Amino acid sequence: MADFDFDALVVGAGAVGLACGYALARRGLTAVVLEADQAIGQGVSSRNSEVIHGGLYYPTGSLKARLCVQGRRMLYPFLEARNVAFDRCGKLVVANGPEEVARLEPILAQAQTNDVEGMALLTKAQALALEPNLSCDAALISPQSGVFDSHGYMLALQGEIEAAGGAVVVSTPFEGAEPLVGGGWKVRAGGAEPTTLTVRLLITAPGLSAQAVAGEIEGFPKAEIPAGHYGKGRYFRLQGKAPFARLIYPPPIPGALGTHYRRDLGGQAVFGPDLIFVDELDYSVEPDAAAGFYAYVRKFWPALPDDALTPDYAGIRPKLHGPGEPHSDFRIDGPEAHGLEGLVALFGIESPGLTSSLAIGEEVALRLGLAKA
Repeated sequence: MADFDFDALVVGAGAVGLACGYALARRGLTAVVLEADQAIGQGVSSRNSEVIHGGLYYPTGSLKARLCVQGRRMLYPFLEARNVAFDRCGKLVVANGPEEVARLEPILAQAQTNDVEGMALLTKAQALALEPNLSCDAALISPQSGVFDSHGYMLALQGEIEAAGGAVVVSTPFEGAEPLVGGGWKVRAGGAEPTTLTVRLLITAPGLSAQAVAGEIEGFPKAEIPAGHYGKGRYFRLQGKAPFARLIYPPPIPGALGTHYRRDLGGQAVFGPDLIFVDELDYSVEPDAAAGFYAYVRKFWPALPDDALTPDYAGIRPKLHGPGEPHSDFRIDGPEAHGLEGLVALFGIESPGLTSSLAIGEEVALRLGLAKA
């Protein structure tokens, strides 16, 4: 076997790419993680809700269902052991009106099928006893849901990779790869000092640029690169005291979980994201979008004052489904999908990718034929 610069190379230093590097480091491999941006976690990972999802909604047998629950169970101990801030605050899925109330039972059944712990159906009185400012006719409680410091988490992952002899290299875009005779990969990296690296294993986890990166890998079949869509989500921040301690979610909407409430680790209330499909990376938050937020939020919090919401930030989710199409699952494509040994390509790693990230890393390692850590 030829000598390699590193055992493995990961494209993308967001939460999922770093978690992949960590999964390899746990197995004694050296990994280099390439990041085109000037710092880690500046893409999808920096523009989300920082919610730890329970795993309620995802279809039976899907990667999202399995990896969300597995990832959450791994995440809390990881955060606690490394003193990364989190709040296992719990979550209420609230229903108003007969139609929404009728949707709670199927959500509960799916959550139980997905092995989500502690789920229960609450009456109106039980829900209001927990959250007196709430307006609802019934609710589900998910006690395992929470919020956390996602950047602190990514810094901890970077530390684990570097402690194992690996490296996280920023301002270094991936520019292409080609398979080596006898196994392994030659990878071209750009930036101020372009270079080539040889590695035994290659993992692509670049979020929004997953399709473009796959297109730069020699021999990757174009037919196996799924179409991608940009799902923009906008957030508004509340001026004033946070009204609820727990996460508050309405029943999900087509294509997403819906505009929800969270109290962040600083104690402030944030609402979002909504979902609009866009053609380019536009992170603006249009102030006139607030009207829709007021109408939506007042279904479960009628006391929301006028002029209390201010535009905060927006994120873009790398979706594999477009408007009006059914939810898509994660794509974790190993050699069985594309025919290239030593390569795993990730596509469509949107929510609950952050919660699932440690489990995704483990899944990638297994797809590469590595033993369990």
